[in-house]
Amino acid sequence: MDITADTTPDELVSTHRALRAAWQARKPDLDSRRADLERLREAFRAQVPAMDAAIRADFGHRSEHENLISEAMVVIAEIDHALAHLRRWARPRRAAVGWRFWPARAQVRPVPVGVVGILSPWNYPVNLALMPLVSAIAAGNHVYLKPSEHTPRTSAWLRQLLADVFPADRVAVALGGPEVGAAFAALPFDHLLFTGSTAVGRKVMAAAAPNLTPVTLELGGKAPAVVCPDFPIEKAAARIATGKWINAGQTCIGVDYVLVDAARRDAFVEAIGAELRARYGDIAASPDYTRIINDAQYARLQGYIDDAHARGLRVLTPLGEAASTGPEQSGRLLPPTLVIEPDAEAEVMRHEIFGPILPILSYRSLDEAIATIQRLPRPLSLYPFSHDDANVNRILDGILPGGVTVNDTLVHFGVHGLPFGGIGPSGIGAIHGRYGFETFSKLLPVFRQARWAGSDLIKPPYKGRIDRMIRWLAK
Repeated sequence: MDITADTTPDELVSTHRALRAAWQARKPDLDSRRADLERLREAFRAQVPAMDAAIRADFGHRSEHENLISEAMVVIAEIDHALAHLRRWARPRRAAVGWRFWPARAQVRPVPVGVVGILSPWNYPVNLALMPLVSAIAAGNHVYLKPSEHTPRTSAWLRQLLADVFPADRVAVALGGPEVGAAFAALPFDHLLFTGSTAVGRKVMAAAAPNLTPVTLELGGKAPAVVCPDFPIEKAAARIATGKWINAGQTCIGVDYVLVDAARRDAFVEAIGAELRARYGDIAASPDYTRIINDAQYARLQGYIDDAHARGLRVLTPLGEAASTGPEQSGRLLPPTLVIEPDAEAEVMRHEIFGPILPILSYRSLDEAIATIQRLPRPLSLYPFSHDDANVNRILDGILPGGVTVNDTLVHFGVHGLPFGGIGPSGIGAIHGRYGFETFSKLLPVFRQARWAGSDLIKPPYKGRIDRMIRWLAK
């Protein structure tokens, strides 16, 4: 098999049919699911160095340690979590029938749905491909994965890894560009998960609609951090710097902009600059600062900076400018950039940034900060910073995001007991842990009638005692 060859339209259809036929012929039981996950874990662990090399080559440069944290660690932890809890998740659960149906019994049985499609993105090309795959395998499905064309080396690595672990009719990988992705989304999957931008998510949902394919969409949005007056400014700057500049800001739940109380805005700007200098120093020589994935993304981000300059906004680069404004000369090295008090029409406030640019806005009251966030679509993540529960609860009561980390950033993504997903423009549905298992399952309701049943009596003609019984039950 050529692990780099694009998938043809005919191959898409035939592979999907083979996956479905194999699933229908023999649905994976719990023992086979556990064995699959254990093999995946061992193969993945052995291939982490090759994974790291592939990702770094695709990005031009990405921090090895960020690859270990954000790709290797979370995937292994997700597999371990599924292995530890799979039998309990798959066990039928009793459901109350209520006194009107006594002595019948009821249960909810998690059953696999069939063939799951996964469209994964480029920014965390292994994590966001394998974590949902783990859930789909744990739930007893077969899987067809289409990773991003923007990380071709990593996508080829994924194809080889999964071919070494699974039979071709259990897990398959399709490769190719937007045309392949569009055809993939139109296949009659039993469930389809897409991770990426809101704009492409709309297209995926439209492609799935003719087949009435259930979809889970993990999208994005402008995730705000709100620093309340009681929270230490240096600690807020340190934790926000992590949430912003990991992967050079190319993170769907990364901090998109910061709201800080007006009296401390300049102190926050200084603290962010100090934090960046301590972390990266000379970014051109730093092994820890990631490059922008491709020229198109670099040009988009540079356009946001140019727009801020054109508007006369205060634009700061605490670590200095890159060697050149062109991606070819700089190696797509875009330095951390701060934009102070952008207006609502600035490009950095009109779009999800998805890069190392951080708008910083001040507010005079917490109500004003909440109103600023409310004017934008519901975000995928929200980061309130306060040791005062009243402040945190006011923010949570006023804003409905996909997920929240209080007094830190990003961490809720790694907690397997929490659902991960957006709402509205930031997504539909949830994955991770049990929530991912149930997303890729049909929670089948089963009602078991007793030997004697009231329904034997409740039938026409509705007269006399039956009439009185129905009227009494309906009260």
